Amino acid sequence: MKVRHVFVGLALLLPAVALAQGTATDYERANGLRAKYEGLVANVPGTVTWIENTHRFWYRKLTRGGFEFVMVDADSQRKTPAFDHQRLAAALSKATGKSYSATTLPFTNAVIADQKTLEGTFEGTSWSCTLTDYVCSRAEPRRRPESATPRVSPDGKWEAVINNFNVVVRPVGARTTSILSLDGSEGNPYELASIAWSPDSKKIAAYRVKPGYRREVHYVESSPEDQLQPKHSTLRYAKPGDVLDVQQPVIFDMESKKALVVDNALFPNPYALSRLEWRKDSRAVTFEYNQRGHQVYRVIEVDSATGKARAVISEEPKTFFNYRTANGSQSDSGKKYRFDVADGKEVIWMSERDGWNHLYLIDGASGAVKAQITKGAWPVRGVLKVDVETRQIWFTASGMSAGKDPYFSYVYRIDFDGSGLTRLTSDADANHVASVSSDQKYFVDTYSRVDVAPVSELRTLSDGALVAEIERGDIGDLVKAGWRAPEVFTAKGRDGQTDIWGVIVRPTTFDPSRKYPVIENIYAGPQGSFVPKSFSAFNPMMAQAELGFIVVQIDGMGTSNRSKAFHDVAWKNLGDAGFPDRILWHKAVAAKHSWYDISRVGIYGTSAGGQNSLGGLLFHPEFYNAAVSAAGCHDNRMDKIWWNEQWMGWPIGPEYSASSNVDNAHRLQGKVLLVVGEMDTNVDPSSTMQVVNQLIKHDKDFDLLYIPGAGHGPGGAYGEHKRFDFFVRQLLGVTPPAWTKKDSKASTADQEFQ
Repeated sequence: MKVRHVFVGLALLLPAVALAQGTATDYERANGLRAKYEGLVANVPGTVTWIENTHRFWYRKLTRGGFEFVMVDADSQRKTPAFDHQRLAAALSKATGKSYSATTLPFTNAVIADQKTLEGTFEGTSWSCTLTDYVCSRAEPRRRPESATPRVSPDGKWEAVINNFNVVVRPVGARTTSILSLDGSEGNPYELASIAWSPDSKKIAAYRVKPGYRREVHYVESSPEDQLQPKHSTLRYAKPGDVLDVQQPVIFDMESKKALVVDNALFPNPYALSRLEWRKDSRAVTFEYNQRGHQVYRVIEVDSATGKARAVISEEPKTFFNYRTANGSQSDSGKKYRFDVADGKEVIWMSERDGWNHLYLIDGASGAVKAQITKGAWPVRGVLKVDVETRQIWFTASGMSAGKDPYFSYVYRIDFDGSGLTRLTSDADANHVASVSSDQKYFVDTYSRVDVAPVSELRTLSDGALVAEIERGDIGDLVKAGWRAPEVFTAKGRDGQTDIWGVIVRPTTFDPSRKYPVIENIYAGPQGSFVPKSFSAFNPMMAQAELGFIVVQIDGMGTSNRSKAFHDVAWKNLGDAGFPDRILWHKAVAAKHSWYDISRVGIYGTSAGGQNSLGGLLFHPEFYNAAVSAAGCHDNRMDKIWWNEQWMGWPIGPEYSASSNVDNAHRLQGKVLLVVGEMDTNVDPSSTMQVVNQLIKHDKDFDLLYIPGAGHGPGGAYGEHKRFDFFVRQLLGVTPPAWTKKDSKASTADQEFQ
């Protein structure tokens, strides 16, 4: 018989000193941490944004008492305010009816276009402010390009359109058309958006698309703002196992009016085919084939004269091929990258074929590997620039420096043949985030750690030479005020060899003579790694800890940015969520620190983290006692197709049920609070309600917070307050203080959800 931790009457069993936790004073302190901490730092830069086609960039920085927006000219290194903060504050105050000062502008995600307009969103509304006459107004939603716009040939003489589901062409401005296809129909139409003209304007490539199943998720908004009665709406939303559109590439010859239907032997079962792209000399058209189940990924080239297809590159891993990053992306969060050299004579390709994410030089004619450009027990994180003339590549990578956090990213340069590897950022033991100018002459390197304030440096991308230091954060006053940096901690994972990295957050009132319940903030989505590596004056985990907890975050096996084997733990196994590694990590901390009480462990998360947090109770009740699960994708068959089939595979097999919180709801032990927004368009809200249904059927005790009108997320300030109260009750055994209006201040921050 398993022994469970019982919470009834727990308050009577706890040491008297611990009963001071979870008080109204603790709540007040927790709710005020963000404003207090962010007001005590100076010169802490945020994300750098370059203005397109210029050498100017801007950023928002924390400074004592508020924020400033700074503009920098890289050529002269001159720093100026990005705009007149006082005038903008006055304009925004006038437009909104609220009061803003020059240092309290509410924009956290803003866009400054050509230094003439600032656009940003706050409190759910988009605003546009002119920076010439300083007038602010609500921004109109951006309209998508008209999908029915004719596709004009490169020579400007012809335009292609779809008529009666078929491809037709006509002279620009004319009404008379010439029909190119006759095989399009309502159930198998040609797609206008797919039409691609050859550079010589003599051929057209297009997809004929056989539609798949059009699944809809239905919503009832119970309490709309503009009417008394509920509203019904639907959302197109493909789920795992659904029949998908099938794209058939066809090449049309303008002179002969003949069509070449490309044999699909090399792409028989597509999840998706990428955009059709022509070689510059018009000899061929290329696209990428992502097979259903994501275990075959090919770069296909089709001869435009014969219609014959060949695979330039074919990836066929035993598990998933991580295809997420688009071509040319500077993103640090995905794996795929392709750059065609000399019109496809060579290809720079990103692959995990040797067990780590690396770059390869592929012969475009034979598909043979000419050189493995990068190699070693470390992953490439992204590509910043390729210079065909010098045959050099600029990229970011982590894990290359022995003795340093393997997630810390740096910028490097290397030659096509794999020689000349050079680090271009400083060797500072920190996480480096690079932002590159549009002409790739300069980059800004902002580096920091969770316990070290950021430094921003302007460097030349060609050689990494330091041009100027832009900012150096000052956290002296923050430290004096009792701020505690998260503690970085490592422990061995389930294999006894691999280091598992995490952070430990303590309350400002921390007393090593006490014992503290532990709460894990979990997000185990395989698309990335999630433990913070860069500095932040405030992290929402700090507010949770302030009530009398130790709060931690861990990247277990199955998350990304390590080896392929580390990542593959997630394959058809999302229910694993790295728990064997996480539990060993917790036990290692407890073995080192007597104050770390793993007899009382809570867990919380949102989205995939919502699935993970409830999964902790269902699959590891011997360790986790209480969970708050928000917006969870509790059954991977109920969630979006692109995320779930990537990791769980296709066709749907028994693995989906094995990882399902719905099918395993009967296992529940411990206490859970489920949170869901009725208008969540990311994760179908029914996923949570199906868990609720099973819990009721099996007579399980649980709490549910169903939020009218809410979208995807943890429930805002109200949801945070409920989470605070839930863990105070379940882990501290304390009745939370009565609610007052001031308790509802939000201390949450943006999180990465799938």
